[in-house]
Order: sequence, then structure tokens, then C-alpha cells
Amino acid sequence: MIRSLSFLLGFLAVITGHSAAAQCAVEEFEGNAYTVCRADAEDDLRLFLRNDENRILGGFSAVNAALKPEGKALVFAMNAGMYHSNRMPVGLFVENGEELTPVSHGGGVGNFGLTPNGVFCISDGRVDVIETTVFEAAKPDCRFASQSGPMLVIDGELHPRFIPNGDSRYYRNGVGTSADGKTAIFAISNQQVNFHDFGRFFRDHIKVPNALFFDGKVSRLYAPEVGRRDIGLPIGPIVGLVTDR
Repeated sequence: MIRSLSFLLGFLAVITGHSAAAQCAVEEFEGNAYTVCRADAEDDLRLFLRNDENRILGGFSAVNAALKPEGKALVFAMNAGMYHSNRMPVGLFVENGEELTPVSHGGGVGNFGLTPNGVFCISDGRVDVIETTVFEAAKPDCRFASQSGPMLVIDGELHPRFIPNGDSRYYRNGVGTSADGKTAIFAISNQQVNFHDFGRFFRDHIKVPNALFFDGKVSRLYAPEVGRRDIGLPIGPIVGLVTDR
């Protein structure tokens, strides 16, 4: 009976295009808890900034409203990079193949200026986190891209300026990608953590070679299956996994 039920669930996943497995779950590492959401490169993973009227969406409910005419909805979503007071991205942002803002080399103060920073790139059949100078040299063809910073993990090493036991602690969120480019792993801390702890979560627990910080302070997650529908002031770039309604 159990084997028959498993077969039925797998068959339904094939014909509907949905996965029966949970997309998001809470995972613990060294006394801290994180909510982790995974997406395959073949999934309908997108970055969002504007609606059809060229207005910045600013939140998860607005993204769901924009998806409704397609018969689509969010499975999960989170804020996906830093932005100015007008909510336009600080660095590179590509939406549906259109570059809305150019690459920034990250000078100045703040987390974005804690170089090296990087780019989260969604291309056909691949998802990658790429350090900015490598990205500029490689010029990958991204359908969607968001630049943020700092990098958390760079080729298996923590960002060189992270300090163990650092006292700058916030709720933080970010993304890592598998070495084969087939999986994106998004995480948000469930309590305030420093950069060193957050980077080690991606490197030593999730075990990805490259990971990118999206933001702190305003870190926010929409994941109804685990009871998360975070609210707050309007935000800029958003990344989300999309499915049929």
C-alpha cells in the first residue's frame, strides 16, 4: 500500500509538474535555526521587480497578484538583493532578459561595499552564484540576475573579511548554488546571526561552493507551507519559485 501511494504521488507530480516533497524546512546548525528553501534549475524560478505597468511590486502579495493572470502563484519567495530608497537595485538586475540596472563594482560603505560581492544568475537549465569580476569576464546569458554582496562563500572559502564571533548580528538571508548548477538553496536565519556564522551555514552545512548574501534587517520570507508570510515595508528585488495555481 505504501509503495502504491508513493507511486501515485510520483505520477501526480509528473503530470501536474509539481513536486510532492516539501520545498522549505527548518534546519539547525551549531545552535542556530534557519528556514531553507530549495529549487531545481528546471523549476520556474524567477526574479521580480516591476509589474506590467512598470511599477515596482514591493512585496509578496503584489507578486502573487501579478502572477494571477498567468494562472500562477508563488511556492516561496524572499527579498533578493539590496536597493536604493526608490527600491531600484543597487547593482546589476536582469528581469526576463532585460538589464534594468548595470553591474556595480561595490565601492563605498555598507554590506554591498564589503567586496567581493557577486551575482545570482538564473539561466536556461542552470542557477549560479558568481563573484562579480568572474561574472564580468564570463558574461553568462542570464534570464534573471541580481547582484548583491558580500559573497558569503567563494570557491569553498569564507569571505576573507568575516570575523568569528563578530558582534554585528541581524536576521540575514541569502542563496547558494550547487557545484553542478542544478540546485539553488535559499536560507533565512530564524534568529540574529553574524556573517561568519551565516557563511559557515552555507559552506559547512548546506555544502555549496558559492553563496551570496541578499540582505539583513529587512530579510523576509514567504513560505506558506512552513507558516511564513513575513510582512513589512515595501522591498526591492524579489526571488520566487512559481507554480500553477
